[in-house]
Amino acid sequence: VQLQASGGGLVQTGGSLRLSCAASESTLEYYAIGWFRQAPGKEREGVSCIISAGSTNVVDSAEGRFTISRDIAKNTVYLQINALKPEDTAVYYCRAYDAYTNYWGQGTQVTVSS
Repeated sequence: VQLQASGGGLVQTGGSLRLSCAASESTLEYYAIGWFRQAPGKEREGVSCIISAGSTNVVDSAEGRFTISRDIAKNTVYLQINALKPEDTAVYYCRAYDAYTNYWGQGTQVTVSS
């Protein structure tokens, strides 16, 4: 499985972005897909995930601003980020995983200017 994250960029505070994670093959029905981010000098942290059955989860700090969704036909998971803040600046990664396997995409840079 290969994952391609895209959609990052430079935006002003308060702006929005939609990140995409495209999988190379049918993945969404078999793996959970998670979005993670890593800010400069900080550890990578989980932001949101969607499991194969479709249920979603978002961390408390992202509640209300981050929305995860998927298009199974396109093998793509999206992360909609609204009301961006400078502290959202990070490289955003997607990950496909189950109890035994783990695949990471290459990351997309999100930079929020104040």
